[in-house]
Amino acid sequence: MPQIQEPKLISGNANMPLAKAIARRMSMHRGVQVGLVDARVERFNDGEIFVEVFENVRGEDMFILQPTSNPANDNLMELLIMADALRRSSAARVTAVLPYFGYARQDRRTKARTPITAKMVANMLVGTGIERVLTMDLHAAQIQGFFDIPVDNLYASPIFALDIKTEFKDRMDKLMVVSPDVGGVARARELAKRINSPLAIVDKRREKPGEIAEMTVIGDVSGKTCLIVDDMCDTAGTLCKAAEVLIENGAKEVHSYITHGVMSGPAVERVTKSVMKSLVITDTIEPTDAVAKAPNIRIVPTAPVFAQAILNIWNGTSVSSLFEAETLSPIYDGMYAAE
Repeated sequence: MPQIQEPKLISGNANMPLAKAIARRMSMHRGVQVGLVDARVERFNDGEIFVEVFENVRGEDMFILQPTSNPANDNLMELLIMADALRRSSAARVTAVLPYFGYARQDRRTKARTPITAKMVANMLVGTGIERVLTMDLHAAQIQGFFDIPVDNLYASPIFALDIKTEFKDRMDKLMVVSPDVGGVARARELAKRINSPLAIVDKRREKPGEIAEMTVIGDVSGKTCLIVDDMCDTAGTLCKAAEVLIENGAKEVHSYITHGVMSGPAVERVTKSVMKSLVITDTIEPTDAVAKAPNIRIVPTAPVFAQAILNIWNGTSVSSLFEAETLSPIYDGMYAAE
């Protein structure tokens, strides 16, 4: 087998801007031009997906860049078919880079006769010959155990911490991190530790999915600038309601830091009209025009950390080192001030 010289990137149609940004960052880090493998991912008239790779990938270390965001089923099938094409073309290793892992919310059975779809999707990925997964902020950490292959789960909190220390540098002592539900406390606590801020929780009770009956704030948010932290924002109903409850309980301002901006349905309109001063999301999901134009939505890039993580996987060095500010700050140099 020929010696593997460089990591090679290939992308589906889910988030081409992020894929190109990752390639550019890898070129900067390596000092060697890194581009996307020339391929076509097209559809027949009936919607059937077809993939053709135009470059030789025999013996290469391949990284497929493809979040399984909306349309989730199409993007998932693109990923599976690309992986099959690469395996049948004798690639040495295939790694799926999933900035956003769709179906992650279906990670357990909450009612009788319901599926655990996250496990099923994991089985499908492994079954196509994918040997490693790189993702960011899984909805639940235990999803890593659904895979029988290595999973590297990056976190947005170190990036958010850099952003917060830049945006709120004059009022760090007034900040309070808020978890919008009890299930997200661990994520919020992690960010609170990084910026040395107290933690509050918004406890919500649902009568049925999508409808919130009651919200209660656990903790004193009076006079505080609250930062709501969560892994995804779908329709933004819960998020906007939580912001209102925090203001009603005496919060001075409310900002939100959300990893995955799903932003479906009325989400953008709700955020624009809400009491939130700002919503910060990452580009793990390609933002729509409405999201990009919204006055109080800001997007932070993930390409630098994904590019370095891919290089670390390729050369066999630590991925967890990217969780530390000392390692992450230089990767984002010029964007955020060094601590």
